[in-house]
Amino acid sequence: MRNLVVVLGDQLNSDSVAFKNWDPQKDALFMAEVKEESQHVWSHKARIAMFLSAMRAFRDSQKAQGHQVYYTELDDPENRQSLGAELQRAIDRDPPQKVVMVEAGDFRVQQQLQQATQAKRIPLEVLPDAHFHCSRQEFEEHAQSRKQLRLEFFYREMRQKTGYLMNSLGKPIGDAWNFDTSNRKTFGKKGPTYLPPPIRFVPNETTQTVLKLVEKEFPNHPGKLTHFDWPVTPQQAQKALDDFITYRLPLFGDYQDAMWTNQPWLYHSRLSAAMNLKILDPRQVIQAAEQAYKLGHAPLEATEGFIRQILGWREYVRGIYWKYMPDYLGWNALNATLPLPKFYWTAETEMNCLRQAIGQTLEYGYAHHIQRLMVTGLFSLLFGVHPVAIHEWYLAVYVDAIEWVELPNTLGMSQYADGGIMASKPYVATGKYIQRMSNYCTGCRYNPVESTGEKACPFTTLYWDFLARHQVRVKKNPRMTMQMKNLARLGTTQLKEIQKKANQLRETLAST
Repeated sequence: MRNLVVVLGDQLNSDSVAFKNWDPQKDALFMAEVKEESQHVWSHKARIAMFLSAMRAFRDSQKAQGHQVYYTELDDPENRQSLGAELQRAIDRDPPQKVVMVEAGDFRVQQQLQQATQAKRIPLEVLPDAHFHCSRQEFEEHAQSRKQLRLEFFYREMRQKTGYLMNSLGKPIGDAWNFDTSNRKTFGKKGPTYLPPPIRFVPNETTQTVLKLVEKEFPNHPGKLTHFDWPVTPQQAQKALDDFITYRLPLFGDYQDAMWTNQPWLYHSRLSAAMNLKILDPRQVIQAAEQAYKLGHAPLEATEGFIRQILGWREYVRGIYWKYMPDYLGWNALNATLPLPKFYWTAETEMNCLRQAIGQTLEYGYAHHIQRLMVTGLFSLLFGVHPVAIHEWYLAVYVDAIEWVELPNTLGMSQYADGGIMASKPYVATGKYIQRMSNYCTGCRYNPVESTGEKACPFTTLYWDFLARHQVRVKKNPRMTMQMKNLARLGTTQLKEIQKKANQLRETLAST
């Protein structure tokens, strides 16, 4: 064999650079389903099923083209259950002159495969990932000229580089780079108006086999497969994109930060998993959104806000990940040490907002960005959970979670554990933010206005306690000036009562 081409579970694009010099007479593909990838964090059943279903669909498409595929299924009795060990087994079976792969999206996986080929003394060629608009080298060059790595400036560069939403003079359409201030509307008391549910993809025979396999092999893992209807092929992903553009993009901007009881999808796209597995190219997505704006189907505010998440934020977090790994994973700027409360795995809590966000996550393997940042992530930050503990939870429970995108979002943006590399300030708020952006507080036993007493909202209590505990660091941040002034207005007695209440919460919730 000439080349053994490694295809990982998040590299399912047939136009991958790994196939640039493909010769079906001399080369073969290597793919493997291994338990290690579902057990190094306690993965949600839907996340496992998403990967395995998409991998098998890709395998079948490659075989249909006459390509040789060395594919190990999860329950193969000879499966060694780790990618490195399975790659070595493939090498032993039919030694190649060279192993070829596109750079992995997970530092751990990349290291494991490099060690596996080194042990077998087989050359490994690692190719840059052309799926992204910005290469790792280009991000490094961007970073070298700046003291701070802020999304806004990176995003502007990406707009200029690609020409998306730019006019003929090289200026942003609408004379502004972003319209974030226009994209923070709430549903009010009436709630969201009716919109059709997202397009569903009924599991075919292959996916049904996978669902049964996941239930058999991972019976105690979190989550459910009852509602599994995710796109697992490029054709399905394209239909999901068309559905989003038609029904949700026009109001995505207005309500992208809003939340509502028992409404998991709202105006969000559900496309991140398909893009992260590379069965959907981000260029397709951005171009479809831009075309919708040009045709008058979607307003600029919605289109720009959506494109910024893909062209800006998605590319930016990948750059951060690879610039700072592996050290990034160990950072803990706020010295948070507490374990993750058990209710993150059960949704059994009296806090309705957390019950909604976590319950939805366990049911579907999905929550949108504000539910992650300003509900589950906010509580973890205020509570003082060790950043690795909450990182591993996020990596485990969401179908779109791959470490390059999940870790910076969690450790940096959500938990401020990188000390401000990603976020210019800790994203902290009282329960009143959740009350403003949702109806979660309606009927909840806690009052978001109160910080002490029986009805005190844990978010509000822990918010003031957070500011007090970290005031030496926080007061140096100009973006936190107003919050620190509000803290100073609390009397000594009131602050002591809040801190006492916060300690009681930690003692009680740490075991529930």
